[in-house]
Amino acid sequence: MGDVRYGEWVRVERHGQRVAELVLDRPAAMNAVSAAMAEAIAAACAALAADRTVSVTVLSSSSEKAFCVGADLKERNAMSDADLGRQRPLARAAYTGVLDLPMPTVAAVHGYALGGGYELALACDLIVADPTAVVGLPEVSVGVIPGGGGTQLLPRRVGAARAAELIFTARRVAAQEAVTLGLVDRLAPEGESARTAALGLAEAIAGNSPVGLRAAKRALRLGHGLDLRAGLDVEDAAWRTVAFSGDRAEGVAAFNGKRTPDWPGE
Repeated sequence: MGDVRYGEWVRVERHGQRVAELVLDRPAAMNAVSAAMAEAIAAACAALAADRTVSVTVLSSSSEKAFCVGADLKERNAMSDADLGRQRPLARAAYTGVLDLPMPTVAAVHGYALGGGYELALACDLIVADPTAVVGLPEVSVGVIPGGGGTQLLPRRVGAARAAELIFTARRVAAQEAVTLGLVDRLAPEGESARTAALGLAEAIAGNSPVGLRAAKRALRLGHGLDLRAGLDVEDAAWRTVAFSGDRAEGVAAFNGKRTPDWPGE
């Protein structure tokens, strides 16, 4: 899959053989997620999920001011209750599309990542931010709750009490505190953008076995929250998918031959 545009406001770019970048491309609205944009995110994710050549996906923004400011409240202001109900499956498809990507995912957060915008980042495995980043889930301040996975993903990242404090107060958190609290995983080096740092991390990850990366993600996701014995069974099933793969054979041969693996990805 080469560079592809999905609708007006989402595009996917390729970097080398193994890294894809899903770009939120509605800068005039700071990537506010409209119904059409939600559909485009879901379509892009479906295409990425089906592409076995992608080892890592970076989720980024073309806006200079924001990663994503969440739902398009101007669009929603004109909606009836029935309209809002019809839009809900579109929104869920966008967030679950990112969450369900089978390869490791890295969010590149700069500027505002608020509400549904921060939930898109939370749906990724790793979040890289730069010093401009401001994150938060302010939904209760406008009469709703986080509905893109925030009430479930944030406690898994920072613990139940910390998540409750952040969601109940609706407060915004700047980059340095966000790293300290675990709301983001890495802060980009001084002078480097979140996108550059995220793509660098993605390239490093993509040097590893594509089969191994997908199996490791599956084990991490499916095993989370299970008791230890059940989690070990999940791990064993994931191990078996890798142990008899072409990637495992190539990895062992490359190690013994003191060379870089040429992963078949199968």
